[in-house]
Formats: sequence, structure tokens, C-alpha cells
Amino acid sequence: MAQAATPGHGPLSGVRVVELAGIGPGPFAAMLLADLGADVVRVDRPGGTGLGINPEYDVTNRNKRSVLIDLKAEDGPARVLDLVDRADVLVEGYRPGVAERLGVGPAICHARNPRLVYGRMTGWGQEGPLAQRAGHDIAYIAPTGTLGMIGRPGEPPTVPANLVGDYAGGSLYLVVGVLAALHHARATGAGQVVDAAIVDGASHLATMIHGMVAAGGWRDQRGANLLDGGCPYYGTYETADGQYMAVGALERQFYDQFVELLDIEEYASAHKDLSRWGELREAVAARFKTRTRDEWTAVFAGSDACVAPVLSLREAPSHPHLAARGTFTDHGGITQPAPAPRFSLTRTSVRSGPAQPGADTAAVARDWDVPRLMKDGPMDGKP
Repeated sequence: MAQAATPGHGPLSGVRVVELAGIGPGPFAAMLLADLGADVVRVDRPGGTGLGINPEYDVTNRNKRSVLIDLKAEDGPARVLDLVDRADVLVEGYRPGVAERLGVGPAICHARNPRLVYGRMTGWGQEGPLAQRAGHDIAYIAPTGTLGMIGRPGEPPTVPANLVGDYAGGSLYLVVGVLAALHHARATGAGQVVDAAIVDGASHLATMIHGMVAAGGWRDQRGANLLDGGCPYYGTYETADGQYMAVGALERQFYDQFVELLDIEEYASAHKDLSRWGELREAVAARFKTRTRDEWTAVFAGSDACVAPVLSLREAPSHPHLAARGTFTDHGGITQPAPAPRFSLTRTSVRSGPAQPGADTAAVARDWDVPRLMKDGPMDGKP
């Protein structure tokens, strides 16, 4: 089914975004813009993008609309450029030079629309020795030092899914850059290119840590510091039922509540005594193994000990606090995170499910006044 236009919803209402289809951080960044109310038109390619799941379940394409254009066809670039004429933002995630070869690079787009914000999402960036090299999240965060910080001492680094690179270091930085450039374009009339590289963003995320290293407050090794599991009151512990509790009792007032509720008050003086951290860790681990996760959750409920149960993806929506806030929502039979952050006036929501390739061609052609979209293209609702 074609997605209905949703004007007037979210702080980016009225902003038009062209997304050149890809996988990973580019679509997620475009989803964020769509969640915030932008009219995001995803330019899908014939044959799909290779994500490997049914498009009906790709919730990173929610709140968007889709048109089907073959950029390698003779009239493909012209049809995209017709959209660019009427857009505020374009997002693409090709390797450097690919958009130029396809005829939709920044120069030709800015010739058509000087106010356009042209967002480029890559792993290595638009320049540098590795710019043309293939890669995925893990390969991008490895040389930044970010991956090397995560894990236990003496063990291989822990792979943080693709959250630290693709989404934190990639998508979020692209969105910040796009919004900043959009503000500049509206103030000056001048669009520009936003070069969002995962290696840059993932490095930038560790800014505070680099300062701590320089000050001698962070050892450049895994599991040896306050925030990386080296501290016995900042980490995870197994419970009697094979589940886990997370502890973050850093400040003294929180630590005091933690040892009291855990019933190990004899370790109250070990808070800053690094020589006792080994025995403290063993004592904490032993205590957590005496009760189940739910039992410990009840013990720490209502306290400021900074202790929480470690839940699975399927369990998380039922957590009382998350449920009360509506942190997750159900749309089209799919439980998924609700849009974030929240706004007091321009409220956001999941307005439509994942855009199906090509399903919105006629509606976009009408709404954006781009009749050439319909030339040899699919009818609305019939990709």
C-alpha cells in the first residue's frame, strides 16, 4: 500500500529529504529525519539493496515514502534530479565518487538546487588512503581505539553489535551535520556537503576518554578503568538464574546504598581503595549469585544504588518504566522503539510502516510536482 503524506507532524514538518537507498547508517539517519516529521522519499533501486530481510520488516524505512528509479537507466539521474530541485536535503551512502559517476553527485545537484544540503554517509570518509576500501562497522571502529576499549582484560575486544560505529558514530553525526547545514542554508541560501565518516564519529565519541588519558586518569587498556568494567561497582554480575544485573554505583552516596542493599557493608571503605577492588569484586559476584535477577531487581527497586536488570530485546518493552513512558510502540504488528527525542509542541510518532519499494511513486509525483517520476514507472501501490 502507498504511504499517505503526513504534513504538519514533527519539528521537521515541511522539510523534504531525498534518500538514495542503501543499508545501515544511511537509512537509519533518514529514519531519524522522517521520525522528526520530514517528508523522506527513498529512491529504491530495482532488485533491492541486499539487506536480507523482507522489506515489510525493515522498520528503518518507517515514516518514509518510496519511489523506484534505476539510476543506471538513461533517464534515471534526470528523475532523481527532478526530486532534488524540490528537496532540502539529500542523503546517500555510496563509496566516494559513485554518486558522481551515476550523475547525482554534489556538483550537479547544487547546480540544480544551490540550497541543497548534501549528506554523505561512509565508513572511511570522502578522502584518505582507505576512502575507497570496503568495510563494515567493526572495521571502522577498530582503528579508532573505540573497539579496543570494550571488553575484559586478557580477552578479545567485545563486538558492540553495529551500534557504536554505524549508528552512534555514523547516523547520529550525519543527522547533526544535516540539521546544522540546513540551519545555515536557510539563513544564507547556501547549501553544502556534509561528509559524515564513521571513523570520525566513532573517534569523536571518545573525546572525554582522550582527555582522561592525557590527564593520567585512564589507562590505555581494556578492563582497567572506571567506566570499562575495571571498577567492581561499574559492571555486570551473574545472578542465580543465569541472568545478569548491571551496577553503576560510582558516586559515594550511591555506593553506600549499593553495599547496604547487597548486604556487604564491610566493604563500605573499599570504595576508593584500589588494593581491595579484587576482593570487592569477588564479594559482589558471590552475593549476586545467591538470588535471581527478579529478586535482586526487587531488592534495589526504589533506591539510588544505580542497579538495574539486564534485559533482552524482547523483554525490554515490558520494563515498567519503559512501558509507562511508551519508549516502545507497536505498529503494523511490529514492536519497535518509538521516535526519540520528544517535543512539547511538535510531537512525533510512527505514522506509517516500512515504505515498500516503489509503492508511493504516483503520490510523490503529485505532492512534489515531479511528473517525470511516472514515466515508465510503477503505478501508486503497484511496485
